Amino acid sequence: MLKLGVNIDHVATLREARYRGRGAGEPDPVAAARVAEQAGAHGITAHLREDRRHIQDRDIWQLKEAVQTRLNLEMANAPEIVKIACQLKPDIVCLVPERRLEVTTEGGLDVAHHLYSLSETRKHLNDVGIEVSLFVAPDARQIEASAQVGAQFVELHTGAFAERFDTGPGRAEELARLKQAAQQAHAAGLRVNAGHGLNNENVRVLLGVPHLVELNIGHSLMSRAILSGLDAAVRELLKVMADYRDGAD
Repeated sequence: MLKLGVNIDHVATLREARYRGRGAGEPDPVAAARVAEQAGAHGITAHLREDRRHIQDRDIWQLKEAVQTRLNLEMANAPEIVKIACQLKPDIVCLVPERRLEVTTEGGLDVAHHLYSLSETRKHLNDVGIEVSLFVAPDARQIEASAQVGAQFVELHTGAFAERFDTGPGRAEELARLKQAAQQAHAAGLRVNAGHGLNNENVRVLLGVPHLVELNIGHSLMSRAILSGLDAAVRELLKVMADYRDGAD
């Protein structure tokens, strides 16, 4: 069965837009994680960025306590964050590239050029019982390097496939790249996840990629949740407001 990991970063993005630095606020990403699990999600993904633009340290500790399925911590290969991960002990860590100016993760890790540092981090994480995934482009060189690092998983970056999905040209080529990368990773003993830019439409086509274990999806889920839940939210608030009585009466 193909599993779904729900990324809750953008729940925190919305909260931080109003409550940044205040230690609390809504919406609560931990509450969102509970809802996702109750709906059938197989895991929860959260990215603790070095700049703390959305998920905060308190969030990941609360998630560790609350998540009943599988906690996937996305993170850069940075000493501060690696130390936190080793203390937190999520079920799995996905190492991703991170740049301060990007809106979201723009590409895969260059594993081939960072074999030593990634291997050392992988060892530290594995030694405390954390599985390791590497977020990589569907590129043969990066898949080979990921196996050399000793990671348990690769997560294939589906961004190029998602970008070309609606335009048509290049979609078949990107899908073929993902299929080939998944086959190579599987043959090398790596388990295969995928994510970035996925939604209800392009996932239907992505199902043709072999050996997938889990899809990690966030933005499109949160976008649909706003629209599908807005009707109920407005109706609930109107019910509360209906109790108003003008003091002049």
